[in-house]
Amino acid sequence: MSESASQPLRHTNLRDQALEVIRQALVSGEIKPGEIYSAAALATRLGVSGSPVREAMLTLVNQGLMEPVRNRGYRVVPMSEHDLDEVYEMRLILEVHGTLQAAANMNKDDLARLESTVIEIETAAAKGDVVQVLEADRKFHLGLLAHCGNKRLVSTVETLRDQTRLYGLEYLAKHGTLTDSVHEHRDMLTAIANDDMPRLETIIRAHMHHLRSDWADRD
Repeated sequence: MSESASQPLRHTNLRDQALEVIRQALVSGEIKPGEIYSAAALATRLGVSGSPVREAMLTLVNQGLMEPVRNRGYRVVPMSEHDLDEVYEMRLILEVHGTLQAAANMNKDDLARLESTVIEIETAAAKGDVVQVLEADRKFHLGLLAHCGNKRLVSTVETLRDQTRLYGLEYLAKHGTLTDSVHEHRDMLTAIANDDMPRLETIIRAHMHHLRSDWADRD
């Protein structure tokens, strides 16, 4: 991992901190599909004992993001086209309903907070910073869904999103369509502000269909 991802952890909840650092490494591509990673080696780089890192890795295993390799460590779970189809179907079911419910519960202050995240997405997209777009996009959608009032739905969507974090993004950046998908976030906020739920549903469905198409073009 990079030097910034290898700084010693100093606070009390080491498992959660290790989990966040490893997740960031997954998003950035520092931890790559197909390669095996030792919990002990990662713990040494983070300056902690092996226990919190192993716990973090097992959390990722339970989320379907990594798999154990006997006597060797852990590796990222590969995603087939069928897997991507299943994730897309699940996200479509959960995110459309959750987004509409969240929109009905939001006020102007909530919209203003999401507006700042949209600016983060747009700024990162203009720079072609794929990793930062992904992080800000995740922040936007989970922040929006948080208003739906169903923590289990949000948690499930979070896991599903993380399972597909690496697919399609490099293709988008290389082919100049990253900014196109970014504009849909601002369109969602406009629909919410106008209390236009049919328009919001159309946008979120198109946004998700757009992502599934990008996954198919990832090679």
